[in-house]
Amino acid sequence: MSVKKMFAPMMKGVLALILLVAVCGAVPQASAQVNFPRKAFEFIAPSGAGGGWDLTIRTVAKTLQDNKLVKVPMPVTNKAGAGGGVTLAYMQDRKGSDTLLVVYSAPLLLINLTGTTPLSYKNTTPLARLIVDYGCFAVAKKSKFKTINDVMDALKKDPKSVKIGGTSAAGSLDHLQFLAMAKAAGVTRLREIDYISFQDATGAAMLMGGHIDLLSTGLGDISGVIESGDVIALATTAAERAGGEFANIPTCREQGIDADFGNWRGLFGAPGMPDYAVQFWRETLKKMVETKDWKAACVRNGWAEYYADKPEFEKYLEDTNEEYRFLLSEIGLLK
Repeated sequence: MSVKKMFAPMMKGVLALILLVAVCGAVPQASAQVNFPRKAFEFIAPSGAGGGWDLTIRTVAKTLQDNKLVKVPMPVTNKAGAGGGVTLAYMQDRKGSDTLLVVYSAPLLLINLTGTTPLSYKNTTPLARLIVDYGCFAVAKKSKFKTINDVMDALKKDPKSVKIGGTSAAGSLDHLQFLAMAKAAGVTRLREIDYISFQDATGAAMLMGGHIDLLSTGLGDISGVIESGDVIALATTAAERAGGEFANIPTCREQGIDADFGNWRGLFGAPGMPDYAVQFWRETLKKMVETKDWKAACVRNGWAEYYADKPEFEKYLEDTNEEYRFLLSEIGLLK
């Protein structure tokens, strides 16, 4: 018997073994893609209950569930602190996760630019931009301020005469949107304005209790107390009036303040989120924003639809980060 014939059966066995190992090695990855998602997601609002982030991600979860776009549980956890910085740090511990989903908005950029954290949007996996929510400036129903210009006139005379409150950290969204409007209104001593942060979503209660004079927040975040009549909305930061229950609230532009300011909101995965999870969310969120439930929620909460898929969203984040950098530099808050 020749050497070739002697080793032929052995070589066939080796080749079969190699093929089997290769096939088995490929199964887990293919299975992960085909069967994803297989377990509950971890949805996080980087704030206390009742704020804009909380409302947004709970609305996302409900819309996905009601329209059967996601069939696994989607519990929402609130992880407040440092204007979203606590959650951003937590995301680094979950690097590579295929189940983590977090809602963020402008503060994700601002907490990096103001030096609160060295982490930034680049330490996440951007998935989709969903909406834009405009700012609202509100006072208690018995306030001496009847228009936004009354507030600005008081600040021009004495920047310490009006206490401003917001649900985001100093130097973050609620603070910045008010300073942007104040600057446009001709207020000069911006750094002297008192700003008090209520990251536990108690801003409306503090306003009604007389602890602050004006609350700077998101339009949708304060809709309940506006409707009840406990607070009066003086102005929004939108370019045009919102619809529905917000139609009677004038814009800053209408009152001679030539500026507007929008707060986008989007969804992010953990850094290094696997490709199959990214693709799942790109496809699923695109379907979600076309549902009647999502569109109705946008009207109900005063949100403007602002959907952008991952590539466009990433470019938007880059451009917007530079815009915020310029504005913070102008008012002396850039670190």
